[in-house]
Amino acid sequence: MTDLWVKQCGNSHTGSFKDLGMTVLVSQVNHIIKKQGGIKAVGCASTGDTSAALAAYCAAAGIPSIVFLPADKISLAQLVQPIANGSIVVSLDTDFDGCMKLIQEVVEEYPIYLANSMNSLRLEGQKTVSIEIAQQFDWEVPDWIVVPGGNLGNVYAFYKGFKMMKDLGLTKRMPRLVVAQAHNANPLYAAYKNGWDFQPMVAERTLASAIQIGDPVSVHRAIRALKACDGVVGEATEEELMDVGARADRTGMFNCPHTGVALAVLEKLRNDGTIGANDRTVVISTAHGLKFTDSKVYGLARPNYPGPSRILINPYSKRFIASLRLPTMSENFTRPRATMPTM
Repeated sequence: MTDLWVKQCGNSHTGSFKDLGMTVLVSQVNHIIKKQGGIKAVGCASTGDTSAALAAYCAAAGIPSIVFLPADKISLAQLVQPIANGSIVVSLDTDFDGCMKLIQEVVEEYPIYLANSMNSLRLEGQKTVSIEIAQQFDWEVPDWIVVPGGNLGNVYAFYKGFKMMKDLGLTKRMPRLVVAQAHNANPLYAAYKNGWDFQPMVAERTLASAIQIGDPVSVHRAIRALKACDGVVGEATEEELMDVGARADRTGMFNCPHTGVALAVLEKLRNDGTIGANDRTVVISTAHGLKFTDSKVYGLARPNYPGPSRILINPYSKRFIASLRLPTMSENFTRPRATMPTM
């Protein structure tokens, strides 16, 4: 592709795009508490990144926070973040959807403010990615935006941002949105293939753990957004997301497995002609790879790792640590070299 870009939303305070929405939400909650009180804490269910952002910004504001996490379904780095920031962390023997149902029950009974992406304040922050993209292209809208999809608040937030700019006359058109889902957690993809008839599912385990969601709370808003911009939904298997993600890393990036899902879906859409070779395409990288080093270890250990050589993995050895070459990225908007990925 001649005009492929990766928007590095993981180069942020807690390492994911969730910072954008959470700083807006916690700022508003802080304002409410100072004006009228009543709120005793802020809570969320999370697959790891939302909890990290909530804990950090609540700590900065001096507001107690509580997070519900699915046990053994997030990375160690994601677990450490809210603990380090002083959040009350509850690990539950269920999946994200179970955590989501429970936090909704809790906030109905106690003075805890819900911080999940069904809250419109989160979307107001997350839509700023759309504005950044347009501004960085001198207000020329890309042809395609490819975003990993889990709870799907981001999909509607991007649509909302681009629609706002078009309505204000800042831009002249809308991009087409692509939502990329992991095959093991693909309820939106199933709905897309079935005439938008959405049915929740029990998500299976995927290395793209932050989008391991079978009953996304923002699904209907996401479907409306996709219909409005003639959007597309694709899926990627575990092997596909790891393969393309590894090839991306060979260019100097170090992205999360969810970005691998987005790149794998992009590759499929390029191969079938949906996305043209010269279409300006922006892939949203939602988190930093350092939050998901366990998936990197798994990828490096695969027999078909797409690199010039494969190392023998011993996660506790100095040799293994020394063999990981982490790139330095000074900008949050990077253009891949022509070799990444070959499509």
